[in-house]
Amino acid sequence: MSKIQKLVVNEALAKQFGLSADEYQKVLSIMGRTPSLTELGIFSVMWSEHCSYKSSRAWLRNLPTEAPWVIHGPGENAGVVDIGEGLAAVFKMESHNHPSFIEPYQGAATGVGGILRDVFTMGARPIANLNALRFGSPDNPQTRHIVDGVIRGIGGYGNCVGVPTVGGEVNFHESYNGNPLVNAMAVGIARKDRIFLSAAAGVGNPVIYVGSKTGRDGIHGATMASAEFDEDSASRRPTVQVGDPFVEKLLIEACLELMATDAIVAIQDMGAAGLTSSAVEMAGKGGVGIELDLDHVPQREDQMTAYEMMLSESQERMLMVLRADRTEIAKQIFEKWELDFAIIGHLTDTGRIVIKHHNQTEADIPLASLADEAPLYKRPSSNYPAPQPIASLNITIDIEKSVIKLLGCADLASRSWIWDQYDSTIGGQTVYRPGQGDAAVVKVDGHHLGLALTTDCTPRYCQADAYQGGAQAVAEAWRNITAVGAKPLAITDNLNFGNPEKPEIMGQIIAAIEGMKDACNALDFPVVSGNVSLYNETRNAQNENVSVLPTPAIGGLGVIEDVSKSLGIALQKNYKLVLIGKTEGHLGQTLWLREIMGQEAGYPPPVDLNIERLNGDFVRTIINQGLVSACHDVSDGGLLISIAEMAMAGNTGCTLDVPESGMRPEAYWFGEDQGRYIVMTSDADLIISKAKEQGVAARLIGYTGGDSLVMPSGAMITIARMKAASKSFFENLMKV
Repeated sequence: MSKIQKLVVNEALAKQFGLSADEYQKVLSIMGRTPSLTELGIFSVMWSEHCSYKSSRAWLRNLPTEAPWVIHGPGENAGVVDIGEGLAAVFKMESHNHPSFIEPYQGAATGVGGILRDVFTMGARPIANLNALRFGSPDNPQTRHIVDGVIRGIGGYGNCVGVPTVGGEVNFHESYNGNPLVNAMAVGIARKDRIFLSAAAGVGNPVIYVGSKTGRDGIHGATMASAEFDEDSASRRPTVQVGDPFVEKLLIEACLELMATDAIVAIQDMGAAGLTSSAVEMAGKGGVGIELDLDHVPQREDQMTAYEMMLSESQERMLMVLRADRTEIAKQIFEKWELDFAIIGHLTDTGRIVIKHHNQTEADIPLASLADEAPLYKRPSSNYPAPQPIASLNITIDIEKSVIKLLGCADLASRSWIWDQYDSTIGGQTVYRPGQGDAAVVKVDGHHLGLALTTDCTPRYCQADAYQGGAQAVAEAWRNITAVGAKPLAITDNLNFGNPEKPEIMGQIIAAIEGMKDACNALDFPVVSGNVSLYNETRNAQNENVSVLPTPAIGGLGVIEDVSKSLGIALQKNYKLVLIGKTEGHLGQTLWLREIMGQEAGYPPPVDLNIERLNGDFVRTIINQGLVSACHDVSDGGLLISIAEMAMAGNTGCTLDVPESGMRPEAYWFGEDQGRYIVMTSDADLIISKAKEQGVAARLIGYTGGDSLVMPSGAMITIARMKAASKSFFENLMKV
């Protein structure tokens, strides 16, 4: 008898599985008896924070999810939006945070694999990967190991499966020392009249298992992702899945081939909670029952129990409901692609999930109890402490030295060490690779259409003011999509926070969602999919639980009708630079304040959503009119850093005009005021005139040419010097 079979089901075991005493009592009430081990496992994963969103879904309901172009919003494997010409974009972002701390390579790799399955499950061919990554302090001994493993995992899986990794973002902060954030995003293209959903239908229809065999990897992964880390966390390798990108590629092709037939009734990825969640969600959404016989589940390990098979999170597996008369056709397709294919059950009219193994009933649970009766909490919330005020700045600042130091800091340094490990052009449709534009741009094969894709969040803003930080994350995604000339359509989100049982953390969650809601409404930028990752906390040197910075990562998607008109950020000689948007010199929570003055203080720059909309719509209009040859939004580091990034991208310098009258130089050059863009044009007078007509602030700020930034004082910062500073961070961190 195995250790699993010897476990005694009681309140103590339920606690180990992540259920509170009250939740266990609710299970007893629903079942009318003590549950079996398999039943307890099913309740524990389906009621986990990772699967049920029990602390957040009351607030998530406030987010706007509808628009004329939205085909499917939250509730399916991924969001779906109409991009024109009979096509739809399918996309989602999801976290693999805790696994990536335990086993960085496999944690990140299986995060990529899982999000790809969410996309092709809906009938879409994946065309792009992105990511949003947060790592600990560069000085922490673990950081180099985690960075190396995560980047190799993302690159290894994406490169092998043949989907380009085209964009993303990376931050470093000590709050992520023991809990990195690895948020993976995938995007696919489908015919909008051929979207596949997960709701099962047809009593008697067969339930089909396809893909890889089931092993013991990933058991209780969803529960592990719903708990704080402690000193035992690093020993939890069995809860980390192991991926195989080559099998995933076969699975993509087999599923898309089958989807070209009329065989599929419903389809679901076996993601978090594996066979349990896929079976429960498919039957529950369809209002039917489901019966599974685990004797027929393909297994790669001996003597697996029902509990282990139901909770395994082995990768590259799918669950389908097929038309009974199309089973043989489906079997032939999967056998051709050398993938497992097994009939493991059928749909019933009972409204229950019944699990059988070796002629024994291992579980018999009403499906409604796993979804409709899952716990829903409105936890106590409180305001997070206000940020420290900014200390006196009445000192003389060396602007040139500030530029060099900022370009070499962790949050602004070149990410080429990372990008070079990703195949960003496989498939031949990538227009703007990482670093070339504010958003990645990918052409839709066979069409003039292009998609603009980005991931954005500024955690230090969220820490200081979660409402403004949530709004700013949405606004920056909208801005980055606009800057390449695309129309923003929708977002996916990945809300990464600490322990929601702490009132101040719950207060951050509520405020950030409220900020996101207001920004989405103001910008016509609905939420169509997403993920919540809570309990992102570790123990510090004082043995205290410390939360990561609140990190509501936003994945944005936009469409451009003619991809040839999209823009990058690179400067070219003999043009003029115009700044769109008003500069007030806001220095609170800026990188300049942190890196140069040593202060993490003040409130973040306020987000005026009306100005964001006004300025962004104007910039998109002049891009579409052909008046702009390059565009870059002003964000981290402020105006001068944005200009430096444009200069480095194009190997072309510029001569800059004097700051606005009456403004301190550091505030003008390094303030992070929102809603601003730098546009490169041959007709600055026309753009400034058009801006004035629309009530948009616009100002000539410089002239392109040469190999340096020439400051109004006459001081020069060469592009070669800036590039050397920018590359130094990863060279030193990774010892390359």
